[in-house]
Amino acid sequence: MKSDLIKKGIERLPHRALLYATGIPRTEMDKPFIGVATSFTDIIPGHTAMHDMERFIEKGIHTAGGYPFFFGIPGICDGIAMGHKGMHYSLPSRELIADMVETIAEAHQFDGLVLLTNCDKITPGMLMAAARVNVPSIIVTAGPMLAGHMKGRRLSLVNDTFEAVGKYKKGLISDSEIEELEVCACPGPGSCQGMYTANTMACVTEALGMSLPGCATSLAVSSKKRRIAFHSGQRAVELINKNITPEKIMTEKAFENAVMVDMALGGSTNTVLHIPAIANEAGIGISLETFDRLSRKTPHIANMLPGGTDYLEDLEYAGGIPAVLKRLRTMLHNTLTVSGEKIYDIADKAQVIDPVVIRHLNKAYHKEGGIAVLRGNLAPEGAVVKQTAVSDKMLRFKGRARVFNSEEDAMKSILSGRIKSGDVVVIRYEGPRGGPGMREMLSSTASIAGMGLSESVALITDGRFSGGTRGPCIGHISPEAMEGGPLAIVKDGDIISIDIPKRKIEVLLSRKEMKDRFKGLKPVKPKINKGWLARYAAFATSASTGAVLRNSE
Repeated sequence: MKSDLIKKGIERLPHRALLYATGIPRTEMDKPFIGVATSFTDIIPGHTAMHDMERFIEKGIHTAGGYPFFFGIPGICDGIAMGHKGMHYSLPSRELIADMVETIAEAHQFDGLVLLTNCDKITPGMLMAAARVNVPSIIVTAGPMLAGHMKGRRLSLVNDTFEAVGKYKKGLISDSEIEELEVCACPGPGSCQGMYTANTMACVTEALGMSLPGCATSLAVSSKKRRIAFHSGQRAVELINKNITPEKIMTEKAFENAVMVDMALGGSTNTVLHIPAIANEAGIGISLETFDRLSRKTPHIANMLPGGTDYLEDLEYAGGIPAVLKRLRTMLHNTLTVSGEKIYDIADKAQVIDPVVIRHLNKAYHKEGGIAVLRGNLAPEGAVVKQTAVSDKMLRFKGRARVFNSEEDAMKSILSGRIKSGDVVVIRYEGPRGGPGMREMLSSTASIAGMGLSESVALITDGRFSGGTRGPCIGHISPEAMEGGPLAIVKDGDIISIDIPKRKIEVLLSRKEMKDRFKGLKPVKPKINKGWLARYAAFATSASTGAVLRNSE
């Protein structure tokens, strides 16, 4: 076992002394040492119930003959960090999480890992670490939140709080309704209720084969989640005994399965950053073209929030990810999963309990999947849109550019009513290096939707969007403005053309005009020049490659 390096031989006497100081009995020293990385915290609703799951993971590990060592991994609540300085730290935290898991696992020579996670950047960070360390590993996602309820209707965080800001500014809802919404929308523990980034990544993790069947959608408050936590602990020991490492599960074909499930669900555009970053750690290249190719052939079969109407609890009761695999079986690769079963085994045993929530392929909501990759003179290296959350009316759009160099400036104009029908809101210098940290623009996109402008106003940015975004919002424009990308030369009043079916995004300028503007472009000073964010900005790569960190300048 790998842990023999810290516990066997006379030269390890001091190491054993320190291990005995932790309270470990002599009878347990020859068992596999399993690191349990837990991202429990009091500040993220998706993580507040993790202490309960930790107990069941621990029971499972002991039952199967392993010995667990828990260690903490911090996380950020994107919803709380949204719309202010805090959002600069969200995407960069993914790299820190991967580095911390690697550091603790390698320093203590764990034989295997159980990674307890849930929210937006924590789950991909954990998966990146699993691929990098490559000891037998299993992911436990802590599960979605129940829908909120108010006066007979269900509520979700994004549609009923972020969008409520715009509605309130327009006088569509009252002070008393605002007060009621903010205490009813999120009724307890769990990740936010729609197919936003946290839940999309949980579904991607299960489809990738790195968590047990049913894990992604089982509710945070359920006994089913406890059982999955228990069996994940057991399974971690079995993976060690059989030497089933992440590289045997996270293959190129498994990543393609994960992308296809993502497309079928209409998941968050953030997966276009996270899946390539995880694959990169596994030594596999997943490009923007992979997403677009698979999206063109994968029907959109689940009408999930924010673009649709169904909640994660609906997907759970309809059969969860195993049922989605059943629908997609003829398209998927028969890859191995941490359960020991292959994808076809899981699909064959699954039941589609509600065919309205998980439609048949020939009755899909859209013929294509959730994400489209656009290119053109504004985005030579690509841009990303959640096409299934865009109305038919806005799939093709031309509008006047309204240019802002930060999200804060854009929000002032949106909330003051200065953005009008026919405008294209351009938010630049918010990419991985320019932000720095590639902030999510949920406050902006939700305010536009809340003010009733999502079918007459588009938003484009070199930043990114929350999984809760809907409407014609195009992000990840690459190269970013900070690197001298075309977005940097756009001016107020320029006409921008968006054609999602043709995968085009262009500013209607001649090549000569664009060349002349580039000649006059002046370098922009970094917004933040100290601390971790300054270091991140110096090493972050383009959104088109997953915004991973380069190893050197």
